Amino acid sequence: MADLWQVTLVSPPYSVLTYERPPHFPELEPGLRVIVPLGRSHRMGVVVGPVEEPPEGVSIKPLIWPLEVRPLLSSEYLDMASNLAARQMATVGRILEILLPRGLRTAAVTFRVDRHVAGRKLPGSVRPSALAGFSREDLEALMDLWLGGRMRVRVNARREAEERFAALAADPPWAVRPAAKRQLRVLEHLLDNGPQSLFSLKYALGDWAPEVAARLEGAGLLTLGELKADMADQVDRGGACGVAEPLDCTPTPEQRTALEEMAATLDQGGGAHLVHGVTGSGKTLLYLEMARICLERGRSVLLLAPEVALACNLYRNVAQRFPRAEVVLYHGYQSPTKRAATFAGLAGKTDPVIVVGTRSSLFLPVPDLGMIVLDEEHDESFKQEERLAYHAKEVAWFRAERNNALLVLGSATPDVKTFFAASSGLIPVSKLTERVGESLLPEVSLVDISPLTGPEQFFAPETLEAINATVAAGEQVIVMLNRRGYAPLMYCLDCGETVRCPECEVGMTYHKGRERVICHYCGLSHAYPMLCAKCGSGNFIPMGEGTERLEEHLEEALPEGTRVLRLDRDATRRQERMEEILTAFSRGEAQVLVGTQMISKGHHFPNVTLVVVADGDLGLNLPDYRSGERTFQLLLQVAGRAGRGDKPGRVLIQTRNPGHPIWNEVLSGDYAGFYEREIGRRKLFGYPPFTRLALVRISYPVKYQDGPAAISLFTRILRERSGELGISVLGPAPAPMGLLRGRRRFNCLLKGDDWSRLRTLYAHLAGANPAPRQVTVSLDLDPLTTL
Repeated sequence: MADLWQVTLVSPPYSVLTYERPPHFPELEPGLRVIVPLGRSHRMGVVVGPVEEPPEGVSIKPLIWPLEVRPLLSSEYLDMASNLAARQMATVGRILEILLPRGLRTAAVTFRVDRHVAGRKLPGSVRPSALAGFSREDLEALMDLWLGGRMRVRVNARREAEERFAALAADPPWAVRPAAKRQLRVLEHLLDNGPQSLFSLKYALGDWAPEVAARLEGAGLLTLGELKADMADQVDRGGACGVAEPLDCTPTPEQRTALEEMAATLDQGGGAHLVHGVTGSGKTLLYLEMARICLERGRSVLLLAPEVALACNLYRNVAQRFPRAEVVLYHGYQSPTKRAATFAGLAGKTDPVIVVGTRSSLFLPVPDLGMIVLDEEHDESFKQEERLAYHAKEVAWFRAERNNALLVLGSATPDVKTFFAASSGLIPVSKLTERVGESLLPEVSLVDISPLTGPEQFFAPETLEAINATVAAGEQVIVMLNRRGYAPLMYCLDCGETVRCPECEVGMTYHKGRERVICHYCGLSHAYPMLCAKCGSGNFIPMGEGTERLEEHLEEALPEGTRVLRLDRDATRRQERMEEILTAFSRGEAQVLVGTQMISKGHHFPNVTLVVVADGDLGLNLPDYRSGERTFQLLLQVAGRAGRGDKPGRVLIQTRNPGHPIWNEVLSGDYAGFYEREIGRRKLFGYPPFTRLALVRISYPVKYQDGPAAISLFTRILRERSGELGISVLGPAPAPMGLLRGRRRFNCLLKGDDWSRLRTLYAHLAGANPAPRQVTVSLDLDPLTTL
């Protein structure tokens, strides 16, 4: 009787197919990666499990070759992939394609072989397709070599070359001819997206991109190869991420109480535990002390931060505290080869390890997890929107439950849903109400800027006075404006039109340093100076301000010799620039740091005694049910950067609407008051946590004539099906961003009590799509934004 096994393909069509185990194969286990035949090609798949009977009318083919001796993926890992597949209404193969590093999911491999074995001469390298022509004796000899570690997998040379990274070596403007449009496209793409592999460049721009990148390397404008310096190495040298917050090894009474409560949760079988501590209260010390307890019990720890810079800072603290432990840093700026090596190195490991990283670290095969930490658990960076829509909190919850591990959710401003669960007694909470050491919470004040009418008046007189006084005293200032670029609008003085993106119908932002106007939604850009599309004039003025303009304004307004730095996406496109900026500011080489929300959390600058929020109203009135929560969290987080040393801190928030009710809670740092007001609104209008919320996004090309008919069809289906499923439907209606990247966009909110029913209604909708190649329908469960 044939030995039959099911294998899930991790490339299209992502099917689960049945194959026979050949006689020369070792015993199989679920989670083993194998090369399998499919038509005239071969693919990589993952063994799912044995099957007794083959499908009817199907000719069963044998497996070609294993890709490892022991399974790369554990049963727990496969369960996690199955859970994500069910949630996303996708196949397990599709989920595994997204979760596995590229080098671990490709079938484009060769096998390096020890040529001489027991008098039999074998080829030095073998492609999977050639194995079908080997005799049974040669296959058995090869398998002996494979099991003995004398036959190894190597990714094909062409694929290895495509994994080289292209990274900018110079900031704009670049010495490139205006007619060299392909060179400019590559440079602009790297500026917007950071270092990219040649494979990613080819996928995003076209087959011509790697050749153009090679010419740009010759011109000294970019580098090709591994990233210049891995962030882990920079952290070890002490040069990255500014200054780590000093950690007193002696816990305060509040911290000791919190540690006892967290240890009790772990001892009782694990589960979620909220640590609600004000900024500077020493939450990191709690994470490290609990990590020590887990290591002593032989259990691993996973520490997650929302951003790479914060993960680097946390990594350094962990490495200093546990010099003898195995500590791994993992994030998206590492090369595909390094990420694949980290993944494979953790698979099958039995000794405890500490992994520090961003949200993708959740998908590493960390052994025997004892604790998972989500620092700044409220941060939206823990939610991924593209490719696989998931929230790190939900995946962490699943993994913690399967491992009886402690899931620590740490924040000064917890997600409202998290705090609701804690207030309802569903998860325990530990509170840290005081800062550690001598530092105190800063004094927060409002500054009314409604009287300011001049186009160059970005700061009220009292704000500028406070900035000057702080600099004169030898102290430092952080200025936050959550809008990058020089000016959000360019206004034509001759016809009154603003420069708008034709693909998105939004204003294009002027970036003075890049000499371009850019759409921040689709990336379309034009060189500036330019002519008005309506009247042909070149007479523009910038309207509004971004961080680039504030930097320029402060350099002119402050005394000569005052150095101003800027920290935003535009200023940190090159990998090393973020470390250079943060290090320079932490050393006191600059007196003022201007930035976006990138400066609002995690950074520790003891000499910062003044924080200025240039426009506190930004984002407060967006058509999104979470706009108030998002604004409150951002303002409290950035306020927490002031007064973290032995000098008192002060925060000035400029606003044109000083009567808004949110300011009472922001000024006093009253999270409880904000929560009570916000939870009352959500209960009144039926938003989470009082309902399950799903967002269906529908879009079609702007020139697709049958798009409106498809929307009408979807509307009818929703009305017919929603009642029987007990689901409330809002829409479909034009999205707040109604045109994006040349596609008309519609949103539909679904409210119900059961996730499965929401998925069922979406399945009816997606199944009725009259033109899947034109009309895109996607589902976002528990969306963070409805824009």
